[in-house]
Amino acid sequence: MSILRRLTGSRPAPQASALQLDGPLAQRHRLRVVGEGPDLLVFSHGLGTDQTIWNPILEGLPDRYRAVLFDLPGAGPLLPDDFDPKAYDTLDRFAEDLLALFAEVGITRCRYVGHSVSGMIGALAAIKAPDLFEQLVFLNASPHYLNDNDYVGGFEPEDIEGLLLRMSGHYEGWVTGFAPLAIASDLPEAIREFTAGLLAMRPDVTIQIARTIFLSDVRSRLGKLKVPTVLIHSHGDIVVPDAVAHYLSRAIKTSRLVWIAARGHLPHLSAPEEIRRVLHVHLS
Repeated sequence: MSILRRLTGSRPAPQASALQLDGPLAQRHRLRVVGEGPDLLVFSHGLGTDQTIWNPILEGLPDRYRAVLFDLPGAGPLLPDDFDPKAYDTLDRFAEDLLALFAEVGITRCRYVGHSVSGMIGALAAIKAPDLFEQLVFLNASPHYLNDNDYVGGFEPEDIEGLLLRMSGHYEGWVTGFAPLAIASDLPEAIREFTAGLLAMRPDVTIQIARTIFLSDVRSRLGKLKVPTVLIHSHGDIVVPDAVAHYLSRAIKTSRLVWIAARGHLPHLSAPEEIRRVLHVHLS
């Protein structure tokens, strides 16, 4: 029985009551818990999506897991009145938020699955507080998006500035063009879902967070990451080229690289059955 089906039961498991779900940060991040297992598995999404992107993945998780899901700052249209996207000008700020959320909720040990930018957010959090993380799983993550000498990040500085200008000039038009490229497969439903996620965000928020992501550089700190890490990558990713996956596998000494039978930057949206399979195999 999957944890999604078990969620429909009327009596919560004893372990679930140990997590504090009514604090201000839990409310702010719209945190929810799915399942009753003893082992915590935290899911964190990427730009242009929210926690619901993981719903198809939850169906296949073993019963021993309890999934914790939340929205990153800036996700969706329902933002706090005091939300300031300019406060999130580094990935460290996101990592600090993650650790503060863990402290409030009472998460003292977990496995963590992060897509795209949430991979490096999880890496920074695990470097600062390694005892909180038993295992990290990064899905199509990148430590740096700009080409730099022999490092192939995928973009030149003028590419990023041009992208941000297009977002500022005609946000809906940019979304319409970008979503199919990111999905990288002829999957109309997946394209529509990613398009809807991007359009649900405030354009100024998307632009500011995109700037933070694309100009971030975590490479110099990866050697400090000691938590066992699984790097899941798909080919044909317009955002994260294959060379980045190989770089991460060399830079994170505790990592193993897994290539999956899917394309594009959002394989958990375009090929959820493949992500369920690989998580089942590689979650320790």
